[in-house]
Amino acid sequence: MKEEIRLNKYITEAGICSRREADRLIESGKVYVDGQRAVLGMKIRKGQKVQVGKKVISGKEEKVVLAVYKPVGIVCTEDPRTRNNIVRFLNYPVRITYAGRLDKDSEGLLLMTNDGDMINSIMRAANFHEKEYKVTVDRRITEGFIREMSEGVHITDKEKNLDAVTRPCRVYQEGPYTFRIILTQGLNRQIRRMCDALGYQVRMLKRIRIMNIELGNMKPGQSRPLTDQELTGLHRQIKEHSTKSGEKKE
Repeated sequence: MKEEIRLNKYITEAGICSRREADRLIESGKVYVDGQRAVLGMKIRKGQKVQVGKKVISGKEEKVVLAVYKPVGIVCTEDPRTRNNIVRFLNYPVRITYAGRLDKDSEGLLLMTNDGDMINSIMRAANFHEKEYKVTVDRRITEGFIREMSEGVHITDKEKNLDAVTRPCRVYQEGPYTFRIILTQGLNRQIRRMCDALGYQVRMLKRIRIMNIELGNMKPGQSRPLTDQELTGLHRQIKEHSTKSGEKKE
């Protein structure tokens, strides 16, 4: 550990949660340093005792990154009141969480990790990370449908305070009722809302890729650690996309 480190970063590197969530925990009075209530922005030194809720943490844990095939019916939430939540379903011995959600009715690839910085980067829409899906709908697909999906669709939901035109994306027809779509954003139930706006209903939705990580021949419920090659490629893409995002902001 360096001589001093920001408390929220220390909590993130220990695999507890993201920096944003760490700030919320600090602000709500659930974090203590050497028995004293922590404050936002504070730094700590080696040897200090940090407690989050009832858990005493001790710096960096080994980073875990898993590819998981989420089955239909499993919910991306850490809320223990939700019976079929992904954390309970996976029951991994180290605390990990998801980097990007899939809704309950969808299936396919999830990345789960205790690396808070990775989670923040993957979930940051400005970084334009690619996610690829295979979708089956209830009506025959037309050229017009593919074109409109590709160019961007106006989707709304008053309850979710959602009113947006989706980013242009790549869409490829694979069969009379099936297509692949590659998105660089992740609005709530985005593909289902896009299809619904064009008069189609989704019958099956499977995520098959996140950046360079592919679902491959995994079966529902299976999980596996990423290979060294996959991790290297993932970190490279995260760095490249974050740099491009910074350039765009300037």
